[in-house]
Amino acid sequence: MKNSHATSIDSPDTFLTDLRTLVTEAEKLLSQGEDTGIGSAVRARFEAAQDRFNDMYVGAKKRIVAGGRYTDHAIRENPYQSIAIAAGVGLLLGVLIGRRGK
Repeated sequence: MKNSHATSIDSPDTFLTDLRTLVTEAEKLLSQGEDTGIGSAVRARFEAAQDRFNDMYVGAKKRIVAGGRYTDHAIRENPYQSIAIAAGVGLLLGVLIGRRGK
């Protein structure tokens, strides 16, 4: 288990900061390689990949926000059912964890 990243919990902000740093470094490398002729082809592929990532990010963000709104609405409409479901899930997890310890 030498990979310390697998056990650490990173926030989405940390991930985005690291990703932006990676993009900045890649752009610097591409600008240095422009004189070889390969740089323009790589730059075009990089920009296309960057556009696809941005589209995926925006789509995922919209789905997450919509899911949160739906969940909030469902809980507010049915508070007693929500409490019962949460209690049932907690009980089930407690039973499963209790059996695991024996």
